[in-house]
Formats: sequence, structure tokens, C-alpha cells
Amino acid sequence: MKNRTLFAVLLALILAAPVFAQDNSSSQDNSSSQTQPAATQPASTQPTGAQATATGKEPLQPETREGFWGRVNPFARKKYVARQTQPIRDRINELDELTAANSKAIKDTDARAQAGIQLASAKASEADQHAIDAGNKATVAQQSAQQATTRIQTVETVVGNIDQYKASNQTEIRFRPGQTVLSKSAKDALDEMGNTVKGQHGYIIEVQGFASGKGQVAIENSQKMAESVVRYLVLNHEIPVYRIYLVGMGNAPVTGTDADAKTKRISGGRVEISLLKNDLEQLASSGSAPATTMDQQQQPK
Repeated sequence: MKNRTLFAVLLALILAAPVFAQDNSSSQDNSSSQTQPAATQPASTQPTGAQATATGKEPLQPETREGFWGRVNPFARKKYVARQTQPIRDRINELDELTAANSKAIKDTDARAQAGIQLASAKASEADQHAIDAGNKATVAQQSAQQATTRIQTVETVVGNIDQYKASNQTEIRFRPGQTVLSKSAKDALDEMGNTVKGQHGYIIEVQGFASGKGQVAIENSQKMAESVVRYLVLNHEIPVYRIYLVGMGNAPVTGTDADAKTKRISGGRVEISLLKNDLEQLASSGSAPATTMDQQQQPK
């Protein structure tokens, strides 16, 4: 009986020894962890461990003191394991939260950067379009200036030669002696000339009548033949009278077209019609072309 009691007491002491050792090591660890930071103070100006970590806290220190069973306690309880691993779990949770916050900040920064890039790209595209429009307007202005310069030069040339008429067409109509009525061939020739000058500007028609005979009689006959030509042009082709110049030459000698031809007198009667033009028609045609070009350029596309 005594042996059994002694054996039970011995077994209880053996089972209680690990618990006592575990509690003793825990208390010693806590006291050492409380006294160690106050005893050791870094003297250097380098960043401390708390400043170097991401969470701003001191890094976890491994245990420097071994318990009764050493670093590994085969009889460790759940509370002891939880107490030992709680700082690690807390630090891991803090790092997860910090990582999530950093990820969110990075995403926000990236979104703002993308928005800024898109805005800058849109502004650059708008500036390019304004530059293209300005270049097109400059090209149109340059073309307009060139056209204006060309027109000014044309106007100067026309104004300088406005009183100079050049013969562009000439028709001759013959009459029998004592006749002043136009024949069918004479009317056809006048119709051809009247259709030529229809709608034109800057021209005059010179009508010269010649008649055989002497003195005032020849002048009157040539005047009558020339008047019949003028009357036909005014009534049938609506040519203004102020554009026609009539001259009765009588029996004045007619100079041949050849340089070596001799002057000769005519027999019967004849009327010479000459169409004379200056540069006003050319000015009108050159002025309408630039205006048409400018209107086409100013039309919206």
C-alpha cells in the first residue's frame, strides 16, 4: 500500500514538472522581453528596426532563453502555442492590411495616370487638328494673295491698253452702182458678225462706206450704204448704237492689203465692217475665274 502511494506521488511530480517549467519559462520570457528594450538602446544614427519595417514596429525577436525542455516543449498546451504564435499572426494580419492598402493606392494612382494620359492625348490631337486647320487657312490665304497679285497685274495691263483696239474680224459688202439695199449674201455676212459679238464687252464696230462718183454725191451714196448696214445690225442683232462708228468715205482711194499694193479707186459701192476689241473681255474672264475658285474653297466640306 505504501509502495502504491509513493509511486502515485512520484508520478504526479513527474507530470507537474513540465507544467511548472513551462509557466516558469513563460514568466521569465515575459520579464526578459520587458527589461531588454530598456537596457539596449542603439547609439547609431541609422534607422532602427521599427523604422526599417513596413508596419513601423519592431521586428519579432526569436527567443534567446530556453525553457526546461529547450526550444521545443513536447508537452506544450494550446494556450501556450497560441500565446507564442499570436504576435506572428498579428504581424501577418497587419502586413496583409498594408499590402491591400498599397494595392489600392497603386490602382488609384494607375487610374489617375491613365486618365491624365488620355486627357493629354486628346489635347494633343486637338492641337494637331488646330495646326492642320491653320495650315489649310494659310495655304488658302497664300493662294488668294497670289490670285490677287495676278489679277492686279492683269488689271494694270488692261488699264494701260484700254484705249487700244485690235481688229479681230473684218467683212466686206459690195453694192451695185446706185444700190443701197442689202442682198442675201450681205445679210448672211452681217448675221455671222452679229452672232460673234453677242454677249461680249469691250468692242466697237467700224463701218466705212465707199462709193464711185465724184464730190458730194459719192459721199452721200457711201453714207447711205453704210447706214443700211448699221440699221440691220441694230434692228436684227440689238447691237448698241454707241458701239458703232459710221463713216462715209465717198470715192476715197482704197489701200490694198498687201504692202506693195497700190491705192486704187473702186467701181460701184462697197462697205467695209471691222470688229475692233480691247482687253476688257479678257479682264472680265480673268476676274470670274478667281472668284469661282475662292467660292469653291470657302464651301464647307
